[in-house]
Amino acid sequence: MGQIDGWEINCDMGEGFGRWKMGPDEELMKHVDVANVACGFHAGDPSTMVRTVRLAKQHGIRVGAHPGMPDLLGFGRRRMAIAPEDMYAAVLYQVGALSGILAAEGMPLNHVKPHGELYFFVQRDAAIRDAVLRAVRTFNVPIYGLPTPQMVADCERVGVELIPEFYTDIDYDSRGALVPVAESVPVSPQMIRDRILMIAITGQARSATGTTVDIPLGMGGFSICIHSDLPGALENAKAARAAVNEVKKGIRISIY
Repeated sequence: MGQIDGWEINCDMGEGFGRWKMGPDEELMKHVDVANVACGFHAGDPSTMVRTVRLAKQHGIRVGAHPGMPDLLGFGRRRMAIAPEDMYAAVLYQVGALSGILAAEGMPLNHVKPHGELYFFVQRDAAIRDAVLRAVRTFNVPIYGLPTPQMVADCERVGVELIPEFYTDIDYDSRGALVPVAESVPVSPQMIRDRILMIAITGQARSATGTTVDIPLGMGGFSICIHSDLPGALENAKAARAAVNEVKKGIRISIY
């Protein structure tokens, strides 16, 4: 089963393809706790997956699978009409591939975290959510996701542990739902710091419209997400790590 310490930082990695690199994975490994490794559908390929797993092993980083839509051209962020059973098979296929690589390197699979549009698809479509959760259950690991009432209930029904996530580099809307990457404002390291400290102090986030919204992360552990493909990813990760260290040390902190 996966591990969680309450203030971990996870980062999407291995999102290049062939000769094309996406994100400063080597540098990011020094500032995060968990790597979500792309499994070949939205990004990644076998050699990239092996390299990323070995890099994570070198840095003592836990590794989870990052399955996505079959959408290399759109980086897994476009809507597609996919039948639930096809989605079930696609998630089994992707997570199974990474599990084999991890086994070869003597590492456990820590979790599954859907990527991009699949992450949103799971939230809005009950049949897709069920299909993905059934696939994840096969591997006996948690799923990372938003702790909406529907997600919490279905995880309990299917028997999959849910690790709630908090996002620092994309926006929340006025209802507390995530805003897609393409519609979010660019962030600075200072914004990353303030968002983490705000959730620590108040349990809230500031929405894209400027209002404050409650983020229901629950009483247990949760994970903070950083995207490796966004501009300034390395500086964002450094700012997130510094903010988490502030929270863990319990020093006097201020926001705004």
